[in-house]
Amino acid sequence: MSSTDTSAQIWSERWRLAVLTPDLLIKLALAAVLVGLTFCLFHLQGNTVEIRRFSRSTILWMVGRWQDANGDNSHGWLIPWVSLWAVWHRRKEILSAPRRVSGGGLAVVVGALLMHWVGAKAQQVRLSLFALIGLLWGVPFYLYGWQVARHLVFPAAFLVFCIPLNFLDSLTFPLRLMVTVVSTHFLNGIGIAVRRSGSAIYSLAEGGFQLDVADPCSGLRSIIALTALTAVYAYLTQKNMIKKWLLFAASIPLAIIGNIARVMTIALMAEAFGQEIAVGLYHDYSGFIFFPVSLGLMILLGSLLNSDPKEVWFRWKNALLSPTSS
Repeated sequence: MSSTDTSAQIWSERWRLAVLTPDLLIKLALAAVLVGLTFCLFHLQGNTVEIRRFSRSTILWMVGRWQDANGDNSHGWLIPWVSLWAVWHRRKEILSAPRRVSGGGLAVVVGALLMHWVGAKAQQVRLSLFALIGLLWGVPFYLYGWQVARHLVFPAAFLVFCIPLNFLDSLTFPLRLMVTVVSTHFLNGIGIAVRRSGSAIYSLAEGGFQLDVADPCSGLRSIIALTALTAVYAYLTQKNMIKKWLLFAASIPLAIIGNIARVMTIALMAEAFGQEIAVGLYHDYSGFIFFPVSLGLMILLGSLLNSDPKEVWFRWKNALLSPTSS
């Protein structure tokens, strides 16, 4: 039998509408109704601000924010694909998990719908987007139970990175000050005399450099990017939930360390080769300093969390006490 005949037989025998059981047909119809209601709620009646620009669609409002000129939310395009990959990655566990209707899932669905209503009334589109994520997780939780829903926690939670969290911009100035203070202490500590004035670093040498840690150099965008990367890395590499959360929480200080390293290297370049080179070509490509430092520390911390402290101590002790070869 040819491959064409085989595929035709598989289609006619396995996928004919007639072989679908009534129970499966009911579930498919229910799924279609849920998709339709979700579309009406969040696409047709979701957005209550900037209606002329984005209509009433919550989704179009979010996508429009991804396209802002400042690029702070441009990573949003990648997040849904990562979430879909995470679902595919756990597909065997999801399909083999025992299923039953859950009252807890129904509570999540009701809470998400209530949150969307509050978001629409308060003109807080972000609140409605959080409600949409809760609904995407709560519906499978209600229909199939916790054993299925627990495998969907990360894919659903990761969608939070899609939401434009512009209120975090208020952290820009404190981050600028932190980076400036630490960099100033480090430079003085290695013998490069500098002083700080606000978020600016001034060399005390005659004809020295002057650097200003501006808003784009605060590291906020880098923090958001690294937390997303760390979330995926922790999900894939850590063995239990506590370690996953510890590594994820460490992403913020790791990002700050990486940004401090970037600013310090700019100052060192200015001291060695002049301000024009440091704030010109090197500044434009200094982002390559941030990610190797931050990602290297992330991988190191992840390895430490996965290691057995007793085994590591035993190996170190043996290495220290073992006789050296002549």
